[in-house]
Amino acid sequence: MFIGDSLSLNQWQSLVCMLYSSVPDINILQQRNGSYNNYTFQDYGVSVLLFHSQYLVDIVEEPIGRVLKLNSLKSGDIWKNMDVLVFNTWLWWYSRGPHKPWDYIEIGNKKLKNMDPLHAFKFGLTTWANWVNTKVDTSKTKVLFQGISPSHYNGTMWNDPEVHNCAKERKPMKESTYTTQLPQPLYVLQNVLEKVIKPVYLLNITVLSQLRKDAHPSSYNGLKRMDCTHWCVAGVPDTWNELLYRELMN
Repeated sequence: MFIGDSLSLNQWQSLVCMLYSSVPDINILQQRNGSYNNYTFQDYGVSVLLFHSQYLVDIVEEPIGRVLKLNSLKSGDIWKNMDVLVFNTWLWWYSRGPHKPWDYIEIGNKKLKNMDPLHAFKFGLTTWANWVNTKVDTSKTKVLFQGISPSHYNGTMWNDPEVHNCAKERKPMKESTYTTQLPQPLYVLQNVLEKVIKPVYLLNITVLSQLRKDAHPSSYNGLKRMDCTHWCVAGVPDTWNELLYRELMN
């Protein structure tokens, strides 16, 4: 089961396509139910599921509005009995304006109108880490974290300050041409993962994805709008899944 936002969707789609391309005549059962999607490869008894959760922690409708509860993670009862869990979150922690899916953030007994996104991210991840430590039997369930996926809206990151998106990018970068540091959320994620007692594997996809400014859906490959956050399939998420495969085989 992949659990996270639309970047988890990206990786899930990639894996389903890779599996299907290797056994194209297989019987597949497709299911969609509320928060999750499922493709079951019936001849093998294998299900590949996606559970949509932008923050991992809960958003609850209350009389004052939608509350993002940094200390609450109730969906874990659905997740914990899977054979493999691949988590991801970050994309929505900086969300603002009408697309923001919450009105208040709750931390402890306090409800706040706003909070530093990195601090909120760390609190939410810590709740997730505590859930892994206390609720997941890692002798039966393998736990992985997708890592932080970069976007390409700022050409200064690849020494091209006049560029403001990935619209006309056709070639990957060479490693020596990438000038910016790793994104701050990756350091937060690594810090939290160091405190997880149970075995959790980080799919550290950040740097290899930074180099692929050419690999987003864009006007170059036929998209009518700009999306320099998500990835073409086939493409970069296939590489993420090669890393996932290697870890599962170890």
